[in-house]
Amino acid sequence: MAQTIAIVDYGMGNLRSVYQAFHHVAPNDNVLIAHQPEDIRSADRVVLPGQGAMPDCMRHLEESGLLEALLEASKTKPLLGVCVGEQMLFDKSAEVRAGEQWTPCLGLIPGEVRRFDLAGQKQADGSAYKVPHMGWNQVRQDQQHPIWSGIPDLTSFYFVHSYYVVPQRNDNVAGSTEYGDWFTSAVARDNIFATQFHPEKSAEYGLKLYQNFVSWKP
Repeated sequence: MAQTIAIVDYGMGNLRSVYQAFHHVAPNDNVLIAHQPEDIRSADRVVLPGQGAMPDCMRHLEESGLLEALLEASKTKPLLGVCVGEQMLFDKSAEVRAGEQWTPCLGLIPGEVRRFDLAGQKQADGSAYKVPHMGWNQVRQDQQHPIWSGIPDLTSFYFVHSYYVVPQRNDNVAGSTEYGDWFTSAVARDNIFATQFHPEKSAEYGLKLYQNFVSWKP
């Protein structure tokens, strides 16, 4: 039986690559871009992608009218966060407007979002670490999870980000990546899974991760 997968559109960036990836892995399902609260409320699964600055993302989400429906869905429906969509799940972010200390986020997973501080650190080839962290990097699977099914440990995925999540609880850490130091690159809690990397830009195993989400029964 066909299900509906809602990709949340709160006006921040091009969702086409995420939409196309889900359409590819779930051709018999109804994949839609969610512009209205009812699109989320009537969906079976919800995807929260994101790009851009956190203060703008949170403001656009609130102004779009989708925030309440998203919070409702997060209680019961399988929810997948991607990139800034992962960071938004946490309590607060250090990515702020001038004069502010934190940007309040969704508060669905305890913890905060910090900026990479890699000044003075050198990579193995002697070059300096750059921010943003951009390109392919390995993900260590820190817990068994259905979303990792069929994906080898230490598979490389595609990243582009200057901020990363710091969960309060170790049991929310689903994957880690080394860039200067180890940071959390995937998180899990009940019916929620999220990645800092972009599965839709990560070739075969990125599509496999999306396929696993489509069939996941938390």
